[in-house]
Amino acid sequence: MSPVLLQLNNVRQAYGEQVVIRDLSLQLQQGQIGCLLGPSGCGKTTALRCIAGFESVSAGEILLNGVCVSSANFFVPPEQRQVGMVFQDYALFPHLDVAANIGFGLHRLARTERERRVDELLHVVHLSEVAGKYPHELSGGQQQRVALARALAPKPELLLLDEPFSNLDVSLRERLSMEVREILKDQGTTAILVTHDQAEAFAVADEIGVMHQGEIQQWDTAFNLYHCPANRFVADFIGQGVFLPGQIINDQQIEIELGVLRGKILQRYASDCEQSGKGCKVDVLLRPDDIVHDDTSPLRATVVHKAFRGAEILYTLHLASGAQVLSLVPSHHNHTIGEKIGIRLEVDHVVAFSETLS
Repeated sequence: MSPVLLQLNNVRQAYGEQVVIRDLSLQLQQGQIGCLLGPSGCGKTTALRCIAGFESVSAGEILLNGVCVSSANFFVPPEQRQVGMVFQDYALFPHLDVAANIGFGLHRLARTERERRVDELLHVVHLSEVAGKYPHELSGGQQQRVALARALAPKPELLLLDEPFSNLDVSLRERLSMEVREILKDQGTTAILVTHDQAEAFAVADEIGVMHQGEIQQWDTAFNLYHCPANRFVADFIGQGVFLPGQIINDQQIEIELGVLRGKILQRYASDCEQSGKGCKVDVLLRPDDIVHDDTSPLRATVVHKAFRGAEILYTLHLASGAQVLSLVPSHHNHTIGEKIGIRLEVDHVVAFSETLS
């Protein structure tokens, strides 16, 4: 296992009485890519600024390679932390060409060594052919790669990326997020990405921290965030899904309107029920991939909405009780609004929470 490069222990940051980050803890191993994911105002960018040294902390500590760089009584300036940063607006120097932008932070190196490092990074980010161009002559994607190369040039211990794809269109954002991951892995760079976009987080990061009101709700892989959410907020925020009322039969079965779900029911999902006992009422999370289209099934649901997505159609289906569920279906099954279609359950991960009382 690689050594821990970044560690946050119970970090708190506040502006007067307004607490922005509370008891924030995480650790990132050398070579890992982490992500802070959450809605606007959750504290993710403030956390990044604390790691960079642009903000101080009022409690807790931040360690790089086991050495404290920030606490309530100690502070290492940003320029002494060996931390690189890619900003949302790229912050390129308009009067410098691509090569000069990338080499800007390498003034302490000998000229030949500096040129060698710039040439290496131009090759890594696939920009060798535009080395002599200026930022205004580049596309948004090219500017983003210049900013990445410039941040990587001094070989920082840690690279921070603050919403780096937010100015790009969706298709370019998806392609570049995968490219950025490949570049970071190729360079062996430890990094943290901040974003509100799940697709970016899933494409780039090894570990993702879902933030809400200044706290990490779950630090985990994308797979576990989707299939094994730690709480209702994570379940709601990650992916798409709906909750249906259910009743526990035993520790392996939950009955819902669509049938009986079988699988291990984790204790935490029904914490208010004594030992998840029989008859305990819960809310069961159903994802679009849990509801499978099946013409032979006697279980029917009415199409009330459809969203065409190319290879698939996301159907909103009305059940007999009046509840609605989502189903992701191959797009050659093109059903009309108001049509009844056959469905069946195919739930591999049973996720349920104690019933919310209104």
